[in-house]
Order: sequence, then C-alpha cells, then structure tokens
Amino acid sequence: MKKILLFTAIAMLAFTSSQAQDFRFGAKAGVNFASLNGDDADDLDGRTSFHIGAVARIQFSELLALQPEIIFSNQGYTVDIGESEDVTGRLGYINLPILVDVTLADGLSLQGGPQVGFNITADQEFDGETEDFPDDTVQTVEFGVGLGAQYILPMNLFFQARYVIGVTDVIEDVNAKNSVISLSVGYFFN
Repeated sequence: MKKILLFTAIAMLAFTSSQAQDFRFGAKAGVNFASLNGDDADDLDGRTSFHIGAVARIQFSELLALQPEIIFSNQGYTVDIGESEDVTGRLGYINLPILVDVTLADGLSLQGGPQVGFNITADQEFDGETEDFPDDTVQTVEFGVGLGAQYILPMNLFFQARYVIGVTDVIEDVNAKNSVISLSVGYFFN
C-alpha cells in the first residue's frame, strides 16, 4: 500500500511538472505544536517538537501553484499524571502533503490540500524511561487535511504557518486524531 501511494505521488508530480511554467525545489524546517483530538483524547495535552523536509513548487500561473512536500514530522502528546510528572507520547511520521497554492498578493499565498502520513516511530517516555508502543497499536498510515499560508521573499526565503487535522484515528480502536500547528522557515534553491 505504501509503495502504491508513493508511486502515485511521484507520477502526479512528474505529470504536473511537465505542464508547469516554473518548477522550484527547496528545504524547510520548523516547530510543531502537536496533540491528539477526539472523544478519547480529552485528558491529553500538546507536545512541542520539530519538522524538517523538502519542498517542490510547481507554478502553473501567476495565481496558481501546486506544492508537494516530503516532511519528517515529530508529533505526539503529553499526559499530566500528577505530582509534576508527565507521560510523553512521541509519534514520528513521514508526511506527504500535496497543497494547492493560491496567490493573494506578491509573495503571499493561501494553501490547502490532503496529506498522507506514514508512522515510522511510536513510543512513550515516563520517568526517564522509554517504551515502544505494542506492535500494530499505532496505525501505519494516517490521512489529514492541511490549511495554511506562505510568504516568499524576493531572495527565495519563505515562511509558512499551517494547521493539519487528521481524519483517521492514530491508535486502533481509540477516537484520537492528530492535530498539528506548524511554523516553518525555508529556502527555494532555484
């Protein structure tokens, strides 16, 4: 399933880039403010972490572009269990957002679109010790929807703010979906 999704994403990127007027690559990194939302996640608090990855920008016109990305995103949650002790759940994903980018003004655009994430790490930390989640507990594939804004300076430096809400549960049989606000800085190389 992962190979089919990855092949489809690459094929779409290759097709759309052949139709594009302008094609640029870049890199980005930033901070995540992540948590889980849902009926079974009421007692969970957020977790601050990071993301890093690569960005492509396929410009079709002055107003419309497609921006696929491949991002390592460190997400998760914390739970306050009293006496100033917390349990921290750490979830690592390779996320593949494919965002439609609509330019509002010179350099400023709104973005939105689907995201598929592949879980690659899942553990909990408590009292200085780390324990992996049991096998097959955390869903391997997660789907979400992202909305955000981007500002590109004339020198190719860019800034992003984005909110991604998961539409699939993170843990099997638990109503809890990823919720991530990310702030990024990046650079387009061409």
